[in-house]
This record gives sequence, C-alpha cells and structure tokens, in this order.
Amino acid sequence: MTPGRRTQERSPLPSTYTPAPGHRFKVGDRVVIKRSFPPGHRRTPYYIRGKRGVIERICGAFPNPEELAYGFDGEPRKVLYRVRFAQNHVWPEYRGPAHDVIEMEIFEHWLEPASGSANPASPDELG
Repeated sequence: MTPGRRTQERSPLPSTYTPAPGHRFKVGDRVVIKRSFPPGHRRTPYYIRGKRGVIERICGAFPNPEELAYGFDGEPRKVLYRVRFAQNHVWPEYRGPAHDVIEMEIFEHWLEPASGSANPASPDELG
C-alpha cells in the first residue's frame, strides 16, 4: 500500500445492497407496523406488529427475504429501514429506564404512516 492511498479488497461475491432512491419514508417519520399475519416465513416478528415507532435510518434496498426463504430470487428488492420503538411501548411490563428503546430493521412493505396523536413515539420522540 502506497502512503496516502487507500486500497480496498474486493469481495468475491457481489453485495446485495443497493441504494434506495424510491423509498417511501424518510428519517424521523412516524410509522406503524402492519397488523398482518400471512402464513409462512415472515421476517417481521409477531410482537412488533401494530406497534408504532420512528424511522431511524434507511438501510438500502435488498432482496426480499420472505421470497428468498421459498427459493425465489427475492426480486423486486425491498427497502429496509431501521425503526426505533420505545421499549415500554413494545413490552408494557418493562420496568427499566423510561428512555430505553428497541431498534429493529423492517422492510417497507410492513410499514404504514402513523396517524393521530396516540403515537407513543417518546421518549423524547425517540431521537
């Protein structure tokens, strides 16, 4: 390696990541996880469905793991977001610090815009 120059080794396999220019949500948007219970393999846990959170970041677009699980190619790619939830909203019995959060990566087709003021997005708007 020459001083002042950075080199990067190439991975033998292409990355599955692609940018997500057509994403539906932006960082800071309030969302709710769909209450949907389709049969088969789903990447979104049951306990988070129906919960409200805030988009923390846009991770990119990836092959859909719900299709890959059945041997399909995972296309079209789905946008993946990291969503932040108040810990005591997800687990009402939680007795830890009120500002604790859970962050979870959720694909766009599981998200809906949150409406109304019943959004327990705090602590401090989960920022």
